Amino acid sequence: MSEEKVQPGKYVAIRYSIRDDAGNVVEQHDLPVGFVYGSDTELIGGMDQAILGKVAGDTVEVELKPQEAFGEHDPALTFTDDIENVPPQFRRVGAEVQMQNEAGETRTFYISRIEDGKVTVDGNHPLAGKALTVRVEILEVRDAKPGEELTSGIHAVNMPGSSTVN
Repeated sequence: MSEEKVQPGKYVAIRYSIRDDAGNVVEQHDLPVGFVYGSDTELIGGMDQAILGKVAGDTVEVELKPQEAFGEHDPALTFTDDIENVPPQFRRVGAEVQMQNEAGETRTFYISRIEDGKVTVDGNHPLAGKALTVRVEILEVRDAKPGEELTSGIHAVNMPGSSTVN
């Protein structure tokens, strides 16, 4: 019997890390996460194509330019205001603020700086404008069980010896 290969309709469990161009780990998932390949789950920067045809035990590493990862930094999504105009719960660097435009679209902004009585709010993803290296370790490839393709996005998986649950 041959090993299952990553292809549309297969359930895939992975572990991954993302490093910036200085080699700093900016995101890491040591516990397995899973998805059905070809469902509405989209991996960063063409990783979908990079893992296609791979099997459990394979490791894939891809270097991504900013436009392939979280996009270029858009200065139009950054603004500064007086700290008095910001509710107290958002007066800390890293705080997430949900904002809505006139069309009713919601976007997450982050408090990126507080300085001299001013707060800088940024609607860019924190990794926008950065070149990244993504390393994916494929842990499991199998036929998807009925209904697994309906689970949207990457989610925790219950691997043997793992204490995580779906």
